[in-house]
Amino acid sequence: MITSIEQALTLIYKNIQPKNIELTPIENSLNRVIAENIIAKYPLPNFDNSAMDGYGVSIIDVGKEVKIVKTIFAGDSVSDNFNLPKDSAVKIMTGAKIPKGVNSIIPFEDIDKPIENIITLPNSIQPYKHIRKMGEDIEVGETLILKGERLNPYRIGVLASQGVSQINLFKRPKITIFATGKELKMHYENIEPHQIYNTNSPMLVSKSEDLGATISFLKIATDTKEDIKKAIQNSLDSDLIITSGGVSVGEADFTKDSFSDLGMETFFEKVDIKPGKPTTFGKIGETAVLNLPGNPSAGLINFEIFGKAIILTLSGDLKNKLDIIECEIIEDIKIKSGKRTVVLGVFDGSIFRPLKKRSPGMVKPLMDSNGFIILDKTVSKIESGSIVKFIPTQIKWFSNFQKSIITEDF
Repeated sequence: MITSIEQALTLIYKNIQPKNIELTPIENSLNRVIAENIIAKYPLPNFDNSAMDGYGVSIIDVGKEVKIVKTIFAGDSVSDNFNLPKDSAVKIMTGAKIPKGVNSIIPFEDIDKPIENIITLPNSIQPYKHIRKMGEDIEVGETLILKGERLNPYRIGVLASQGVSQINLFKRPKITIFATGKELKMHYENIEPHQIYNTNSPMLVSKSEDLGATISFLKIATDTKEDIKKAIQNSLDSDLIITSGGVSVGEADFTKDSFSDLGMETFFEKVDIKPGKPTTFGKIGETAVLNLPGNPSAGLINFEIFGKAIILTLSGDLKNKLDIIECEIIEDIKIKSGKRTVVLGVFDGSIFRPLKKRSPGMVKPLMDSNGFIILDKTVSKIESGSIVKFIPTQIKWFSNFQKSIITEDF
């Protein structure tokens, strides 16, 4: 029975749960998924403070000569008993606490230099100008970070602003990766004319690490049931086993049979997608299993769709669904209809350009592309100028040449 992409993803989300929780210092939390909601205990800022270096004044003294009676630096303690006297001002620095009676800040550059500690205030002073009010950034009780959000440097900064030093995180998924095939050799080995280097495993290891998983990498298992079963049994302490190769219908393709012999419950084993139809997903006990095709482009494309969904769900990540960028395609595409077809290409920020070479057995298109589109089985032609749904794989939003980065009024 063939499974649609949507059905396959539904089966993944239904049968995968996040892992256990561990308490971790925030310094070690980058790219980890938080396992608790963070509610603000403190306002930010936690006192009214100056947004500029300048003079703290009262608007009732507009247009008057006033005397500078005090200088306040950031970090200085300001007594609650101090109240700005009439016809007075304070010198105040950025970040310093606003004393009572001060309700506007005049930047130094907006006023003449003092003569004998006397300055003349302008005729127009705006109330609360250049004053950061307590709680204008964060209010007490505000939900700052949701359970399931992935921590980046800015979320870590928010945690620090609340005095949080340790947080509950979902444990990183533990993943074991191996490939099958007696024709495969590792990149550090010599190959014979009838052999090829294993490109899939290093790519799968790198992609999984980029998603925050911890990886065990097993050497290639030859295409015998005994070797494959041994590799599986050595991997059952993992949260997820990912294999590449051995899932088609060839006489020497024993991967699916080996997993089945060890009690794997299969949720799907054929997906309506080209390339990568024989992708298989199941579980042995609590260990999830993803069997990918051996052809590099086919295997890695299906990892982008199904492997990412599994790893992100195991990680407890709220954002575990594929997202798309709607954009214009710049070239015509003609394909054979009847199957949902993946087309690798490059999105440059405005248009999508399909790659010319994109065979399932190729490696280089995975490097040359930064994503793909999936054409429905009814599609035989997409014309240039049509709107397509682009799925990114390696977009960092940097360019190899300088572009204008300023938005102007056109």
